[in-house]
Amino acid sequence: MTTAARAGDGISPLTSDVTPPPAAVAPKPTRERLLSLDVFRGITVAGMLLVNDPGSWAHIFPPLEHAEWNGWTPTDLIFPFFLFIVGITTELSLGARRARGVADRDLVKAILRRGGIIFLLGFLMSLFPFFQWGSSFGDIAHPTVWDRIAYRWEHVRIMGVLPRIGVAYALGALLTLRTTLKQQIVMLAVILYGYWVAMTLLPVPGTGLLGDWMLDTHGGNLAAWVDRAVLGMNHIWVGGVVFDPEGPLSTIPAVGTVILGVIAGRWIASPRPLLDRIAGLFAAGALASMVGMMWNWSFPINKSLWTSSYVMFTAGLACITLATCMWLIDVHRVTGWTKPFVVFGMNPIVAFVGSGVMARLIYTLLKVTVNGRSVSVQQAFHEAVFASWLPPRVASLCFALTFVLFWYAILLVLHRKRIYVRV
Repeated sequence: MTTAARAGDGISPLTSDVTPPPAAVAPKPTRERLLSLDVFRGITVAGMLLVNDPGSWAHIFPPLEHAEWNGWTPTDLIFPFFLFIVGITTELSLGARRARGVADRDLVKAILRRGGIIFLLGFLMSLFPFFQWGSSFGDIAHPTVWDRIAYRWEHVRIMGVLPRIGVAYALGALLTLRTTLKQQIVMLAVILYGYWVAMTLLPVPGTGLLGDWMLDTHGGNLAAWVDRAVLGMNHIWVGGVVFDPEGPLSTIPAVGTVILGVIAGRWIASPRPLLDRIAGLFAAGALASMVGMMWNWSFPINKSLWTSSYVMFTAGLACITLATCMWLIDVHRVTGWTKPFVVFGMNPIVAFVGSGVMARLIYTLLKVTVNGRSVSVQQAFHEAVFASWLPPRVASLCFALTFVLFWYAILLVLHRKRIYVRV
């Protein structure tokens, strides 16, 4: 994750009033840096914190919840938007480094290192606090320290949001590192059509039925079977019970989301006039969204399965959203509202990892006694500050907004000190 998205190498050329001698070769000007890219990423990061940290999971406004299965809500756009921007910044970053003469071998090493670090950070977040909390668990009434550590490792979730980002980034970057636009489109088609065929026409082991008959089931589809076969029941998302929404098979089309971002990045970095690039993003976004909606008739839009229709639909909306930001911010200079999102967009890894660890602490691990009840710190704060006088959904939203503002304050301090965590 870069802390600032740049087109070109991000360094403005030096200017001088002195006319160079005729023999001198003028430096090639760098392309402009687009503030809208940082803002778009910041909107996505802030949105992720907002939907991940409600005051009460039982009281959430529908747009702030994921679709139950097929279909989509605004919340279902956040993760693919982030992967799409990962693809854009990957293209811009690698293109700038290649222009400076960095060898492909070094670029591959950097990609693998970065993807591995992102995956490891996500895995460590899942493992935190690195031992099982509580006085008893499973069949162990009086666990020892070793029992606690061993149980945690035996039940840690392997995949997750950050691990998927790490894998999708690394594969997307490697596949597009030295390929032409035509080759990238062919790879994208193979990934999306191949996933569609696998999920609908291959029989699901143990059922005797084709995948198309099992798409509406949480645990009977092919992706869920792969989750259990590859990860094991103890290492999938506890909320999914029989499937993992970031499982191995459904990560393959997520690579397609990154590739679409790379293709958009190529267009954004082109020497065309800015308005032409914005118009192209609007047009491509409308077309991709339409393709996704039509594909939905045979392969439903579904975030948990990361269906091919979902890839096209969300990438199309990401193009339209980014084009709107570029039009407002980079063309018309309507920037008064952008600073909070720039702050989030410049330090996404701190926001995500820090807020994730904090949420684990206050929602699950740290308890306080309130009126004779042992409740989490989060629940105690929510009930005392918001739920005691506001309607349930409003109170839940107010807590989520407070959580976002808390992390904005932290990131603002880092921003003012110019501290940005890069991986």
